Amino acid sequence: METLKNMMVVCLLLVTVGATAQNNKDKEIMADAQKAKKTLIAKDAGLEKFFDHASGYAIFPNVGKGGLIIGGASGNGVVYENGTPIGMTSLKKINIGLQAGGQAVIEVIFFETDAALNRFMEGNYEFSAEASAVVAEEGKSENASYSDGVMVFALPKAGLMADASVGGQKFEYHAFK
Repeated sequence: METLKNMMVVCLLLVTVGATAQNNKDKEIMADAQKAKKTLIAKDAGLEKFFDHASGYAIFPNVGKGGLIIGGASGNGVVYENGTPIGMTSLKKINIGLQAGGQAVIEVIFFETDAALNRFMEGNYEFSAEASAVVAEEGKSENASYSDGVMVFALPKAGLMADASVGGQKFEYHAFK
């Protein structure tokens, strides 16, 4: 009986440590997402209206991408509904085409309607190859518009990449419990 009790205590301890480690990683990504939001608004103040009026948005504070003919990108982010964080998300991208280099970017996806946000939250959401991001620069947000309820802005942070490739982005979503 004592052995069983000790095993349960050890299991509980391991589960608690595992959950805390994940929460710390999520908290770090959430803090980075808040900094990224401030950076985006500082670069183009017009983005603030999208943050204020979108049904939701996903911020990826650090998307790394690179390639030489075959390329890829990945990053982790936070999903917000009406300005409140509701879950974590990740993106993966593989593409083929004329490309060379590496780059780090901030990416934000705005969802115009609850329906668009819900499609994203259903999981395994994908952008087609035709989807493109508007580079977040002063004044670019003034003429930006939603396409199928979604709009994407990207802000290069570091690196240089020449890219004329075809590919799509795939996202996963995990709600907070």
